[in-house]
Amino acid sequence: MYRREEAAAIKRAFWTSLGQYLKPISSQWHEKVNWLNYKTGIKDIYLRMDADNKQASIAFELTHADEVMRQLIFEILGTLRPMLEAATGEPWLWDAQAYDEHGRGLCRIGTTLSGVNVMKQEDWPAIISFLKPRLLAADAFWADAKDIIEMQL
Repeated sequence: MYRREEAAAIKRAFWTSLGQYLKPISSQWHEKVNWLNYKTGIKDIYLRMDADNKQASIAFELTHADEVMRQLIFEILGTLRPMLEAATGEPWLWDAQAYDEHGRGLCRIGTTLSGVNVMKQEDWPAIISFLKPRLLAADAFWADAKDIIEMQL
């Protein structure tokens, strides 16, 4: 078992390593991007990655405080599902009724890799191999989807 400070240091080292690994890669708009803090350009829509002692995940999270608006954005994204699956080469899980760690409602569209532990450095290559192509595919999807979503909002 790790102390809180040790766990935080290990996670920070992982995310720093991933950030350095992704740093030379440009976005679909051929711009430098902070991949660990990906900006979708639309308020309340985030592309988030996570890794803990059981799994790694990547997801679009819709966090609009107004549930009706959040569901509308989720429905708009639902019309783009074939585009996302074409970009990622796999189906992602669509959850219209998810909650964050504080109990706030959100919608989540993402995928997970189970059986990896960010606390084990030997799992880092598997986690990075999972996150990198999905992050780049999500960026490719978002390059087309962003304008479509903005036109419908």
